Amino acid sequence: METAAYALLTAREIGTFKNIVGEDYVFMDDESLDIYAHDETENLHYRPEVVLKPRTAEEISAILKICNEKNIPVTPRGAGTGVSGGALPHLGGVILSTERMNTILEIDERNLQVTTEPGVITEVLQDAVKEKNLFYPPDPSSRGSCFIGGNIAENSGGPKAVKYGVVKDYVLNLEVVLPTGEIIWTGSNVIKNATGYNLTQLIVGSEGTLGVVTKIVLRLIPLPQFDLLMLVPFRNLEQAGEAVSAIFRAGFVPSAMELVEINALKIVSKFVDSNAIPITDDTAAHLIIEVDGNNRDVLMQEMEAIGNLLTQYDIGEIYFADDAQQKAELWKLRRRAAEAVKMIGYTIEEDTVVPRAELPALIKGVKELAVKHDFDVVCYGHAGDGNLHVRIRKEGIPNSHGNAEMTEVLRELFKLVKQLGGTISAEHGIGLIQKPYMDIAFNDPALRLMREIKKVFDPNNILNPGKIFDLKN
Repeated sequence: METAAYALLTAREIGTFKNIVGEDYVFMDDESLDIYAHDETENLHYRPEVVLKPRTAEEISAILKICNEKNIPVTPRGAGTGVSGGALPHLGGVILSTERMNTILEIDERNLQVTTEPGVITEVLQDAVKEKNLFYPPDPSSRGSCFIGGNIAENSGGPKAVKYGVVKDYVLNLEVVLPTGEIIWTGSNVIKNATGYNLTQLIVGSEGTLGVVTKIVLRLIPLPQFDLLMLVPFRNLEQAGEAVSAIFRAGFVPSAMELVEINALKIVSKFVDSNAIPITDDTAAHLIIEVDGNNRDVLMQEMEAIGNLLTQYDIGEIYFADDAQQKAELWKLRRRAAEAVKMIGYTIEEDTVVPRAELPALIKGVKELAVKHDFDVVCYGHAGDGNLHVRIRKEGIPNSHGNAEMTEVLRELFKLVKQLGGTISAEHGIGLIQKPYMDIAFNDPALRLMREIKKVFDPNNILNPGKIFDLKN
């Protein structure tokens, strides 16, 4: 448990906050507090004492100096699309929202870079650079609503990660406000940098526990001219997992490779009222496979070769998306899977990842755990990365957090993941709900180093305290 005893806000601090950000951007009404009391994590709900919406790094600096001095917990928040509880103010205090920091500051076409504030929606940024024939590949399923700053905090991935990498592979430099109020730049706007410790990559994925990101410099790449998409139905779920590794071993690198098991597909198809994907009684799962590049003929040959490779498995008829509308419909089904299954009670989501060749063993193990512990489960995810999202529905248990029975189930799951060479989170982060399992992923010396890093950045433990791990004396 946390050892710090945090102070409650007084009228004096509230008045100071109003002077810093303006009275219109300090919220204490019930409706606002309820909105910021939850994100997309399970069905959890923790109200802050106040919500602040600063516009500049200097305003954030002034807020953090006060909170650090007065021992008031601060929870940074982007769009609230996270699923690990990283933006939940479970200790009360201040919610620090970055939603007003929503400007793309510069698109540098000469150097293939973009400088942005953290409150820009990811898809808005992607569309802006696309107009310049440039490409920012990381594309989480929530890209139409999540903020780029939240993506930095969680080191987000998405379907394109299989070919292009995740957020960390595109971050060059960050402006960060430290918990004590100092403002720093973590690096330099260059591709190669061997100057001291890599503070930039330390901040990426730190889940708002080390500092508040206020400006972001990202590298870009030229936009591929063409992409082709096909859908492959498998009659056996484990075979779908086996096929993923086979495709890469044959020398192909798709730009996306997504697995959706049939139960999840049925749910999301009904949810969005779509018949885009044919669903037959003998289908166990679908693989969505995309290739991209600048030579359409080469891509057609690649798709044909992948299709021929997959005939060794028990598959149905391969479906090729003929136009942009069909592609968009298929991607809509995949991207809204999480929302759809949560709506009907699959509220517990785990973000497991293993080496891709171990994906069949993970799928088999998940299904065996479901039978053993009597819960419903659906699986989908970024199969090309070995990243499987496991959605659980257990009667009477809407949340894993704080539930002893579900905690034991998840420990079994994560021990299996570890045995297969994987780890307990690929792109959703640890936040609040995964921290009881960090001892599975790391031994004591590694966890001690992480805690010491946290103390160096945040000596009074006021910034997103109680996330990733609890501090110890």
